[in-house]
Amino acid sequence: MLGLTLMTTLSAADRLVEGNAASPVRILIYEDLQCSDCANFRVMLDRELLPAFKDKAGFEHRDFPLPKHAWARQAAVAARFFESVKPELGVAFRRETMATLGMITPETFGAHVAAFARRNRVDPAKASAALTDPKFTAMVESDYQEGVARGVAKTPTVFVEGEPFIETFTAAELSKAIQAALGTSR
Repeated sequence: MLGLTLMTTLSAADRLVEGNAASPVRILIYEDLQCSDCANFRVMLDRELLPAFKDKAGFEHRDFPLPKHAWARQAAVAARFFESVKPELGVAFRRETMATLGMITPETFGAHVAAFARRNRVDPAKASAALTDPKFTAMVESDYQEGVARGVAKTPTVFVEGEPFIETFTAAELSKAIQAALGTSR
């Protein structure tokens, strides 16, 4: 995790937030855990954005599993389960899944979830059962439908004060928008 100590919480609406959950500046991240662009954004988030803005802004995760990805929806459901155990565990699952997405297949996805659960002292049977839990699947579907309503079609899509950054963008571009949002929130 690059040695970062971050506040990770679930908000009242069961949204995973990294950084300052109490900040009026909220960066909405629509992500697909099987997306290579999302994996690249995750690295940018960990290396550049969170270190710069973790005390000033909240980075709120929304699930947007693209239909073209075979195991993305299951990964989002698994992430919701791990978040319910402990928010930091949900972040760790998202981070690890995106970092190793090239090694995960539909056939190995269940083993990936079980191995992550074991390494983090979570019952693998509960983690596997959660993949079909109506509560977690409904949460993912709610995020997805909200994204569709906002016009999200590609991932990652990141909103800063309503301004979308879609698929490929730089940390400098996002930082500029976040700085502007922080300036207007005072």
